[in-house]
Amino acid sequence: MYAILDIESTGGKYNEEGIMEIAIHKFDGHQVVDKFMSLVNPEREIQPFVVKLTGINNKMLRSAPKFHEVAKRIIEITEGAIIVAHNAQFDYRILRTEFRRLGYDFQRKTLCTVDLAKKLLPDAESHSLGKLVRSLGIPMSDRHRANGDAIATLKLFKLLLDKDSEKTIIKEVTREESMGELSPTQLDIVSELLSETGVYYMHDKDGDIIFLGKTKDAKRRVNQHFTNVGQLARKLQKETKRVTFERTGSELVAILKEYEELKRTRPKHNSIAKKSLFSHVINFSKNGSTPIELEITKRRFQKNQKIGFNGIPSATRFLKKISEEFKINPTSLGIEFTVEPSKNGSCQGYTDKESILEYNQKIVDVLDKYSLRNRTIALVDRGRELGEHSFILIKNGNLKGYGYAELNHQINNIHILESIITPMVSDDNTTFIIESYLRKNSKLKVLELTPAL
Repeated sequence: MYAILDIESTGGKYNEEGIMEIAIHKFDGHQVVDKFMSLVNPEREIQPFVVKLTGINNKMLRSAPKFHEVAKRIIEITEGAIIVAHNAQFDYRILRTEFRRLGYDFQRKTLCTVDLAKKLLPDAESHSLGKLVRSLGIPMSDRHRANGDAIATLKLFKLLLDKDSEKTIIKEVTREESMGELSPTQLDIVSELLSETGVYYMHDKDGDIIFLGKTKDAKRRVNQHFTNVGQLARKLQKETKRVTFERTGSELVAILKEYEELKRTRPKHNSIAKKSLFSHVINFSKNGSTPIELEITKRRFQKNQKIGFNGIPSATRFLKKISEEFKINPTSLGIEFTVEPSKNGSCQGYTDKESILEYNQKIVDVLDKYSLRNRTIALVDRGRELGEHSFILIKNGNLKGYGYAELNHQINNIHILESIITPMVSDDNTTFIIESYLRKNSKLKVLELTPAL
């Protein structure tokens, strides 16, 4: 549990500042579950430069509650949570100072989004909150007001959690909280999970990931692990002390995250996928003005232009599909089967020069739809919450990464997409994952992008 915090102080000498506005959003890693925001009468003068910066003046604060009147609420909303702030050292010091004046020793663990951003976004021109969120396309309002800055910090923290591929944030938090053995029962663990799409991580007592997987229903899937019989299930039931979950919204994002994180973290109880996820390909070859040839071969004979499949039957079904969809004579594709005229219409062969050109154009159209070759596109899908979209960025045929955006101008701007993505490594397997998903799912929105110069 996290308490995303922002404080506006009066300014002044070190340890003599007072809090004049505070905002806290309690965040469970998926959504805000509680929030508190208030002006605070600091019982001291506000420095002129602070008035100019925030727009808050002494007159506005005369009727505001004093700190001792809101102290109990602050303790309650931050209980059991880690305080997250942009320049957390400053906010935490100011908060502890105010509590110390009341004779109360306020202690919480903290995470600083400045430090996290420097580690996870090292190429950012600036790590100040305003400039950083602007460069990432994160919408921001009420700058230098507690709630506006807290909301921006929350959105930044969500993005940083997504970019934390090594899970260092979760791992450190888990290790600090666990103190050896965790006490929650497996039932408690399952009850805290969501019935949503994403990737789940099973941790041992040291916070290390011992198993991970993609799912369309995290609660149901983890419950299966805890109730199944078998050698793997018994190991997971014995060793799992905590389960964390990352919503993706998009099933395809979850599949890609699972593939990449299995390679990176290599959990001891996962069966790591073999080198190649596909066994056969359809090769596309063209020589001058002759027809483009399509050939099903084993993976080791693949050429530059190809689409991967799990076996000959799968490749053959695809040829049947494009024959009907693009009205191509099946014999031209090197396969023989009966196609009903009512379904296929007039299928084109390549008996003369004109029909060869038409045939070749149809094959190019097939590649444009079902292959990633040389394409720069964003695959837009469901987000994790209402009003948000997930996207997968493909540049020049290669996977660049995934991310989330709330505004259309973010998704249509490749410069912004490149700045907010969580990077992924592109290889033949990621291409196969995406292309095979595109063949089976027509709901993804494919947005053609102009490559950045």
